[in-house]
Amino acid sequence: MNLVQVLSLAGSLAVVASSSLPSNTSVVDTHLLARKSSCFPAVGFRTPSYVPDSTQGWWCDPYTEYAFMGFSYAVDACQSLPQLRREFKDIRETYNGRYVRIYSVCDKKGFYDNVITAAWENSLGIHALIWFGFDGDYKWKSRKDSLFNTLYSNPKAKFVIRAVQFGSEPLFDWVLSPSELTSQVKAAKSKLASLGIKVTVSEMAYGFQARGGAQSVLDAVDFLDIHMLPFFSHQASTAQNSWPILKKDQDWLTARMGGKKMYWSQNGWPSTSYPGVEPNSPAAIADVANEKAYYQLLESRCTDFKYLGKGGVGWFWHIYSDEQAPGYGLYGWDGKTKFKFQPRTSC
Repeated sequence: MNLVQVLSLAGSLAVVASSSLPSNTSVVDTHLLARKSSCFPAVGFRTPSYVPDSTQGWWCDPYTEYAFMGFSYAVDACQSLPQLRREFKDIRETYNGRYVRIYSVCDKKGFYDNVITAAWENSLGIHALIWFGFDGDYKWKSRKDSLFNTLYSNPKAKFVIRAVQFGSEPLFDWVLSPSELTSQVKAAKSKLASLGIKVTVSEMAYGFQARGGAQSVLDAVDFLDIHMLPFFSHQASTAQNSWPILKKDQDWLTARMGGKKMYWSQNGWPSTSYPGVEPNSPAAIADVANEKAYYQLLESRCTDFKYLGKGGVGWFWHIYSDEQAPGYGLYGWDGKTKFKFQPRTSC
């Protein structure tokens, strides 16, 4: 059975399954369910028991993706495969996550193979990351080579790795000049073209602005992974009043992206402050109430996300747990969620 047949069968099964839905569910809704479930990694889509021959017709159109995408997920703990499986399953089944955006790095050999395995088994797409770190060294080059080798050697890679990010914040941290980063993006696009894996940069609007706009980078990327951390803004007050700060950065990028897709990939408000995570405004408070309020703000703006930029804008929650980035996690140190989190994936 080829991929087209599998997708057709999936759509048919979705329509059949609709017979058990409440009587007030419309025919349009069941057709929408079937359509949305026929591409990866749409909510309701499950990876098949075998690896398809081609990615043709596999990926969902990115211009149909908006609202909640999934979680940013730090890997410096080099999580075991069982832990990746367990937490990726939670992201998918509890929160309808469609993607995991990798943050930080694990240099352990074979780690990305485990990420790919856990993602495949849980029908999650991955934004992989070439991590620059904060030490000013050149380890990112060997990390890039290692990741690319995995992407070519693992037969499932091109079916779950949606993109490779250069990050985090290479422009803001002055790791590379705009011209150097542009060259790296173009070289990576050429290297990964046969796999259909996209290339992006993980950066905040100010990182581009501080480097003269870095338009060559924006022109080179396939889409953009944007950092939205309004807690650090000099204009910050409460989380619930952050929308003007967010909208200003989004509008600046929209005007320069030429209609390319954009995601808020590193996006959140901390529940605690500490050296390195401190506000630039005395009115900005790091506590659980504001972290929750920031989530509620994102939820209340679902329609805005639907129409921000071409095809809407998707957002990730930064980050999965406080163990990965203290204060930012949905899950606290006790392993429990800090507040009710039930984000919409459409509206």
